[in-house]
Amino acid sequence: MRALIAALCCITLMATPAQARWRKAESEHFIIYADDSARDLARFGNMLERFHKALEFLTGKTTETPSPSNRVTIYAVGGSSDMQRLAGSREIAGFYSARAGGSVAFVQDAHPTTREPPFSVVVLLHEYAHYFASISSRFPQPPWMSEGGAEFFASARFPSDGGVEIGRPAMHRAGDLFYAADVPIRELLDADLYAQRTSTRHDAFYGRAWLLFHYLSLSNERPGQFSAYTTALSEGMSAMAAAEQAFGDLDQLESDLDDYLHQRRMMMLTLRPTMVTPGAVYVSELSDGMDEVLPLQIISKRGVSHEDALELLPKVRAIAASYPDDAGVLAALAEAELDAGNDAEALAAANRAIAADPSVVNAYVQKGYALFNLAADASMDEREEAYSKAMEPFSALNAREPDHPLPLIYYYRSLQKRGKEPTELARQALERASELAPFDRSLALEVATMVASQGKIALARALAAPLAFDPHGGKLGKLAQFFMNATKNAEEAEPFNWTPPLIIDPPEVEPEPA
Repeated sequence: MRALIAALCCITLMATPAQARWRKAESEHFIIYADDSARDLARFGNMLERFHKALEFLTGKTTETPSPSNRVTIYAVGGSSDMQRLAGSREIAGFYSARAGGSVAFVQDAHPTTREPPFSVVVLLHEYAHYFASISSRFPQPPWMSEGGAEFFASARFPSDGGVEIGRPAMHRAGDLFYAADVPIRELLDADLYAQRTSTRHDAFYGRAWLLFHYLSLSNERPGQFSAYTTALSEGMSAMAAAEQAFGDLDQLESDLDDYLHQRRMMMLTLRPTMVTPGAVYVSELSDGMDEVLPLQIISKRGVSHEDALELLPKVRAIAASYPDDAGVLAALAEAELDAGNDAEALAAANRAIAADPSVVNAYVQKGYALFNLAADASMDEREEAYSKAMEPFSALNAREPDHPLPLIYYYRSLQKRGKEPTELARQALERASELAPFDRSLALEVATMVASQGKIALARALAAPLAFDPHGGKLGKLAQFFMNATKNAEEAEPFNWTPPLIIDPPEVEPEPA
C-alpha cells in the first residue's frame, strides 16, 4: 500500500498538466471536484441532477433535499490507471463509500457526454441508484432486485435536448450474459441458494439481474407480476415463495427470459426535458492552497492505513506551511494529522482553520474527532469534562448546519462514553441522524441496536434488514445477519439488549466488482 501512496502522489502532483486546475461544482445533491473546464464540470453536474430527477419521476418518490454536508461528494481522479492505483485493484473502474456527513464517490473523470457514458460513469450511476433507493425507502430488496434495478437505471444516456433515456440495454454486461457462468433462475431469486454456489468462476449474476428487472418492468408480457412480487415481499413472504406466487412456473419464466435476451429490440423509457428539469450548478475555482492539497486529500478520503498516513502527512504539512492562512488546507492538515494518530496536532490545525474561516465544516468535524480521541484517554474524574469539551465543535457545527448528522450522532455517543444512559433527546437525535443518512448502514445498525433495547423489535429488524441482505456488506453485513438471527424470536415491547463490539466502527463494505 505504501508503494500505492507514493505512486499516486507522483501521478497527482507531477503528471497533471501545468495549466490544469481543480474546480468545484455544487448542486442540490452533489459536490464534484475535477481538474476539468468549468463548462464541462457544470454540464456533468447537470447530467447527474437530471439522473436524480429521473429516479424521482420513475419511482414516484420525492426525496428530502440533503443538508450541504450530506450531499454526495465526487472526486474525478484521472484515467483508468489512476483509478486502479487509488482503488488498489485492476478490477475497479469507480467506487463509492456511504457515510453520514461524508459520502464520497471516485470516478475517472467528469467529462459529460450525450453518447454511451464511459464505464466509470456507469459505475457512479449504479452506486447512486443504490444510494437513491436507500434514501427513498427502507424496503429490503432481495439482491437480484437491488442489483438489477441499479443496472437498469445506470444504463442511461443523456441526450443534448436535456432529457434522459432509461432502461437502455446494459452493454457493459453483454460479456457476462453471453460468456460468463450461467445463474439459474432459482439461484438468481433466492440469495441463500445463490450463496451455496461452490464455483469461483465469474458468473452472470449482474447481467441476469438486469435482464429480469428489465423484462418485468418494460416487456409488457407479465403485467402486474412485478408489483405482486414486491407486495408479497413487503408482507413478509420469503423471496422464493413470493416469486412462485407472483410469477408462476419458474422454469417457464427462465425460458421466457432467455427468449427476451435474444430479441433484436428492447423497450426503453425516454423522459422529456420537462420531466427531469434540474436546479442550478455552481462552479468555482479552488484556492491555490486547496488546488495543491486536494490530490492528497483525495487519498485521505479514500482511506489510509496508519503507515500510509505517516507517509502522506509530510506532504500535507509542506503545503500547509506554504499556505498558513488557508482554512481549507488547514482542515486537510487536521485530517492528515488525525489519520496519523496525532490528536493534539490535529486539534491545533483545526483550531487554526476555524480561526481563519469559521465556515469550513471539515475543521469542526476533525476537531470533534480529535477531542473525542483525547477524551477516551481521560481519567474517570476528568471524563465528564473531557466529553463535554469534545461536544463543543459538534454543537457549533449543529448551530451552523442543523441537519448535519454527525453532531446528532456524537451527542448520543458522548453520553455512552461517559457511562450515562442516553436521554430520550439523545435517542431521538440518533434516530434523526439515521433518517438524514439512511445510506449509512453502520449507523442504521447502531440505531437498530438502540431501539431493540427499547423493545422496538420490528423497527430494529427493519433497520438492520437492508444491510443483512446486502451481498457486499462485508463484515458489517455479517454482523447485521447475527443481529437478525438474535432478534428473530424477540418479543415486541420487551427490551432486547445486544451490544456488538464493532457497533461504532466505520462501515466495512466490499466494493462491487466491475
